[in-house]
Amino acid sequence: MTILEKIPEHLGIIIDGNRRWAEEKGLPSFEGHRRGLDNVKRIGDWCYEKRVKIITFYAFSIENWNRTKIEVAYLMKLLEGAVSGKYLADLNEKKIQLQVIGQKERLSKSLQYKIIKAEKSTRNNKNGILNLAVSYGGRAEIVQAIKNIIKNKTAAEQITEDLISENLWTRGLPSPDLIIRTGGEQRLSNFLTWQSIYSELYFTDKYWPDFNENDLDKAFFDFSQRERRLGK
Repeated sequence: MTILEKIPEHLGIIIDGNRRWAEEKGLPSFEGHRRGLDNVKRIGDWCYEKRVKIITFYAFSIENWNRTKIEVAYLMKLLEGAVSGKYLADLNEKKIQLQVIGQKERLSKSLQYKIIKAEKSTRNNKNGILNLAVSYGGRAEIVQAIKNIIKNKTAAEQITEDLISENLWTRGLPSPDLIIRTGGEQRLSNFLTWQSIYSELYFTDKYWPDFNENDLDKAFFDFSQRERRLGK
């Protein structure tokens, strides 16, 4: 099997290191987040060129709500830009579908509206899927799935792994083949908890704003050398 044939169908990326990148360069943390958003587009474009079909970026965790109000407000402003304007136009030009997963009800009404509009605008695009995990937590996702099942008055003996998967925010999508985390930490931090049981993991010390196409190619090469047993 060639390396191209072993490119992940679904790639998860845990964005980490924006603030530390800015601090080491003597810049405000906001600049790190701004550069981080720019890199989402750059790396996303490279992934789709490599024939990755689905990318899920861990953009804003539930725990991130505990950051300062100023930082959270700036991150929300960046997210509003990410689902509108030139970014949305670029997704439509490239025929990429946008989905936002997470506790969207915690977002501002204006951001919720822009997300709905963006998802509707891109829903018929067929060249790939871009998932933004916003106000996301893997445990919260599982809890919400169980609540949905209970709400439908499903009998206990009818609850299966497939049924839970069908009630997750990622329903209808395959589990990630590869998860990359930048910034040096080696943990998943509540990202795709249910879906990642057989995902290959790749960690790099590079901060997200510095993570480039060559780094992505290294991750894909590493992935291509692995034998995925999937529990067999």
